[in-house]
Amino acid sequence: MQERLQKIISASGLMSRRAAEQLILAGKVSVNGVRAELGCKADPKEDNIVVNGRPLLSTEKRITIMLNKPAGVVTTLHDEKDRPSVASLVQSVHARIYPVGRLDQYSEGLLLLTNDGELANALMHPTSKIPKTYLLRVRGTDLKREVDTISSPIDIDGRSTSPAQVKLLSISGQEAECLVTIHEGRNRQIRRLCERAGLRVLLLRRVSEGPLSLGTLAPGCWRFLTEEELSNLRAAVQAGGKS
Repeated sequence: MQERLQKIISASGLMSRRAAEQLILAGKVSVNGVRAELGCKADPKEDNIVVNGRPLLSTEKRITIMLNKPAGVVTTLHDEKDRPSVASLVQSVHARIYPVGRLDQYSEGLLLLTNDGELANALMHPTSKIPKTYLLRVRGTDLKREVDTISSPIDIDGRSTSPAQVKLLSISGQEAECLVTIHEGRNRQIRRLCERAGLRVLLLRRVSEGPLSLGTLAPGCWRFLTEEELSNLRAAVQAGGKS
């Protein structure tokens, strides 16, 4: 079945649809030896599609999984420092999948990996505004005041963040647990908020992303998203982009 060329390239997991369009405009894509133009269609099973001088492999089945990333594992497929990475946890998927966003090395919890470039790009785009909720355990001295401070915006790389939503769950001695929801996921955002508040982070675990919930998935384990979950996730992205 013929589809627009940029959609085929995006579905292969090679790049986003927008990036594919730019590559077509730059004359870096050909179909059956003929330079492609924006708007061209092709059949990935029948036509020879070449991107940047390399044949595009037959379109893989689109796969999206949820991984419960353990602490101490980096969110990368290749690590120059030879640290444990998520690649070793998803080898049994037998498909080229890539992390959608990231969790820092010492954070844990829900991490999506996919070969659906279009979905990944949509989720990471600022307009998606997909809420991400974290279970946070901290140590401090004046916990009610310090935890309340987490909700205030902070400046990261010259831009102010949107306010975080904080729900205090419990206080026991000098430790507190709370749920923190953010919509941007800027670089080490929650850790920076805690540092500013004078709180020591003991646990930072992503427990939900949009309509998806980590549930009882064990650390280091993964599962495929259901069709219903994928449909709900795409609907959430579209809704965010319109807000």
